[in-house]
Amino acid sequence: MADLKKLAEEIVNLTLLEAQELKTILKDEYGIEPAAGGAVMMAGPADGGAGAAAEEEKTEFDVILKSAGEKKINVIKEVRAITGLGLKEAKELVEAGGKAVKEQVSKDEAEEIKKKLEEAGAEVELK
Repeated sequence: MADLKKLAEEIVNLTLLEAQELKTILKDEYGIEPAAGGAVMMAGPADGGAGAAAEEEKTEFDVILKSAGEKKINVIKEVRAITGLGLKEAKELVEAGGKAVKEQVSKDEAEEIKKKLEEAGAEVELK
């Protein structure tokens, strides 16, 4: 294994021109680029297939009220409690149907809101 202390001293003592050349060699030959914070970042696989397979899990959901069902008054009350809207605004939202009750909420909160609205008689969808 290389003497790391000696290597570190050599890197610290590089001139700007030599440091630029080292950066180019690391980038072109090894796929290593400096990150914005000055840390070293490795380049990902060139094929891109592995990146598509490791898609991120969705973390924010919209709670969409599809229809109020037969117990519209109960649904309006629940929408008011969830959103803090006034009676008129909550009633308009419920009657319009297909509108978002809450947007960009966590999965747990979205599930909880969905459960409350379904218990009140509404048909709800998470997107």
